[in-house]
Amino acid sequence: MSGEDNLLRLVEAEEGDENYHLQDQVGFILRKAHQRHVAIFASHIGDLTPPQFAALAKLHDIGETSQNQLGTLIAMDAATVKGVIDRLKARGLVEVSKHEVDKRRLLVNLTPQGREAIERLIPLARAITEETLAPLTAKETATFLRLLAKLA
Repeated sequence: MSGEDNLLRLVEAEEGDENYHLQDQVGFILRKAHQRHVAIFASHIGDLTPPQFAALAKLHDIGETSQNQLGTLIAMDAATVKGVIDRLKARGLVEVSKHEVDKRRLLVNLTPQGREAIERLIPLARAITEETLAPLTAKETATFLRLLAKLA
């Protein structure tokens, strides 16, 4: 049974159905879709994780920001974003400095090497998105993204 068939069964399930089928549950379907996307990502961008890419892409969009603000913008808790930033810093892709006034506040910015890397990777990211969404029509893609955004 295909993923589409599972989804159709989920949508068409009668309200009175008391049977629990793991493969029909939203969390299971989302996890499988995420696993597929991560595999596609890794096949195109093997040297960065999706969270590392997200940090670089957001820094490219907005420029220097605090580590905590970056975490908020890319939906990561403080501990996770710290680890991501530490790994990117070790690779020379970002630099970290203390805020001039509030010395507790860490600012993160792309290095020239980080800027070059993200500008090279953005076209690959577009291809990853296209490949991930390839099973859907343009109309289905728009609907899927709109509905998924409502859950986020």
